[in-house]
Amino acid sequence: MATRHDIRNVAIVAHVDHGKTTIVDGMLKQAGAFAAHQLEGVDDRMMDSNDLEREKGITILAKNTAVKYHPKDGGDVITINIIDTPGHADFGGEVERGLSMVDGVVLLVDASEGPLPQTRFVLRKALQQRLPVILCINKTDRPDSRIDEVVNETYDLFLDLDADEEQIEFPIVYACGRDGIASLTKPENGTVPADSTSLEPFFSTILQHIPAPTYDEEAPLQAHVTNLDADNFLGRIALLRVEQGELRKGQTVAWIKRDGSISNVRISELLMTEALTRKPAEVAGPGDICAVAGISDIMIGETLADPENPIPLPLITVDEPAISMTIGTNTSPLVGRGGTGKGADNKAAVKDRKVTARQVKDRLDRELVGNVSLRVLETERPDAWEVQGRGELALAILVEQMRREGFELTIGKPQVVTKDVDGKVYEPVERMTIDVPEEHMGAVTQLMGVRKGRMDNMSNHGSGWVRMEFVVPSRGLIGFRTEFLTQTRGTGIGHSIHEGFEPWFGTLQTRNNGSLVADRAGAVTAFAMTNLQERGVLFVEPGTEVYEGMIVGENSRSDDMDVNITKEKKLTNMRSSTADVSESIVPPRKLSLEQSLEFCRDDECVEVTPEAVRIRKVNLDARERARAASRAKHG
Repeated sequence: MATRHDIRNVAIVAHVDHGKTTIVDGMLKQAGAFAAHQLEGVDDRMMDSNDLEREKGITILAKNTAVKYHPKDGGDVITINIIDTPGHADFGGEVERGLSMVDGVVLLVDASEGPLPQTRFVLRKALQQRLPVILCINKTDRPDSRIDEVVNETYDLFLDLDADEEQIEFPIVYACGRDGIASLTKPENGTVPADSTSLEPFFSTILQHIPAPTYDEEAPLQAHVTNLDADNFLGRIALLRVEQGELRKGQTVAWIKRDGSISNVRISELLMTEALTRKPAEVAGPGDICAVAGISDIMIGETLADPENPIPLPLITVDEPAISMTIGTNTSPLVGRGGTGKGADNKAAVKDRKVTARQVKDRLDRELVGNVSLRVLETERPDAWEVQGRGELALAILVEQMRREGFELTIGKPQVVTKDVDGKVYEPVERMTIDVPEEHMGAVTQLMGVRKGRMDNMSNHGSGWVRMEFVVPSRGLIGFRTEFLTQTRGTGIGHSIHEGFEPWFGTLQTRNNGSLVADRAGAVTAFAMTNLQERGVLFVEPGTEVYEGMIVGENSRSDDMDVNITKEKKLTNMRSSTADVSESIVPPRKLSLEQSLEFCRDDECVEVTPEAVRIRKVNLDARERARAASRAKHG
């Protein structure tokens, strides 16, 4: 086997917010990816190019970049291809896809928080693929850092995941990604490594421990499609790793599809990544990560091969989806209208909005092209589809993207995807790790008890904080986060990871309060709000347009209440002693898209438009709802 010593392919994996994207920033800057005059205009977290990624501060899509590293001993320039992967388990399909492109991983762990659920998830995937691991302890300058304990916890995690002797002999790098400094010598807790001023030790560790790509000089062409992109001029672009042979611009190759059929296609354009841009190239060899254009219907997991001797590579497989929700066209009385108040000025042109079933279906089909962990199934209704994904956040991100593109949608309450095993119903369970101050321990235990969670582990680091691990059914975590933050006064930190399937846990009662439901259409008045705010928490403000069946607040009792929130104060020609007394209105609780999905009950759904997110009853008519409730009660 021959080896390409001028390339290294490495993925950076970690839990959410442990500093992956920040350390990639430092690598790009220090490897000379930008000229001196360009550095001033470069943003932080350059790899988070998506608007939603910047707003939420998390990586959603796996992306690749390449840095040209000049060894200090004056050797040949080495190209390091870096795959920046998401840390959130809901985007696990992106992680698995990223790992199929590389020869080793850098596992980033926060020097204070230590290994968390998503660390376990991404490390398990890397160990299953027999990839060598470099451990990087990041954020050593945090005042609460505990480097020795975190290293020991990481060793325990490797042993827990059945790593063999070879995998557990990993090198350790200590870094402060924000300052762009790394060292092989352990610094004091809460300090930046003192014996280094750059990421040079980090680069040299990658070159030393990540194996260079190997290939068979006699083997025919094999290239694996791992990602898809689009360009206004070139059309669909396939990102792929060349495993064997060479790929050239203008070359005719065999395209082996997912169903096994083979057709010959021509590579019209070949691109290689340099820093954050793709540049035209003539040839890509074994181990190279490149992009090709000219194949309009190519899909992730397919293979480009030699036309004379086409040999397919294995398809990329991902874990089963655990959460599903129904996505359909907007069926509310306010469909196709913008704004939230009265008047013709707030009515948007319907042609600017995507409100038809065909447009929604086309958009979901487009999402399937690049998202390997998503499934779209038909339902009984022609204008609604069941969309299955890894988690609530992944599906909420899809809805948010569609909303920004002008779609109006009706979203059903998230449900779990069950399995039938030997005639019994099995449901997905999650491993939930919670860090809370000691005084909130009882409240969290009670919250988890209601959701049928069982405690697996509890540890106290002696700093006033407790870490608890629970195994809990996935449906128990739908709507958990808001209540959890309320009970812990915003101090609690919780992360969960898919743990497998267990027998059905029985009924769960997660939301105790009912809804305040508008009983007629109109605009919300301050007078009506003043009278209703004693009944519960309101979600709307004066002037908001409502319709019958729309949920305007949370009832303080367990049952639903139909209310008239458009009631106006009667004007008389009599003056009373209290006529000019002003009433104060409690500010309404504004719910985000994720919070609205969490709030929903089974008979409720969320209406999503570019301007507003509203919660409504599935059945808007109050009399029909009452009849349905009566039938359910009396069988």
